[in-house]
Amino acid sequence: MVLMPSSPPWRPLLKSVVAFTPLAGAVAFPMVVPLLMVRIGVAAGVMAAVLVGTIWIVLMLRTAEMPGHD
Repeated sequence: MVLMPSSPPWRPLLKSVVAFTPLAGAVAFPMVVPLLMVRIGVAAGVMAAVLVGTIWIVLMLRTAEMPGHD
């Protein structure tokens, strides 16, 4: 008899976060950066681009699903 490990109860939530992360970054980045550039200035837009881009990449790496690593 082979016992399969049961998946944790938070697994469906993680799958939703994994699916939502690229979409959120792809929508937030082009909206936030130009708005800040127009309203505040170019420096604020560049800073937002760096911060939003960094946070987006970190979140995508943290929530990445690697094969064989459940």
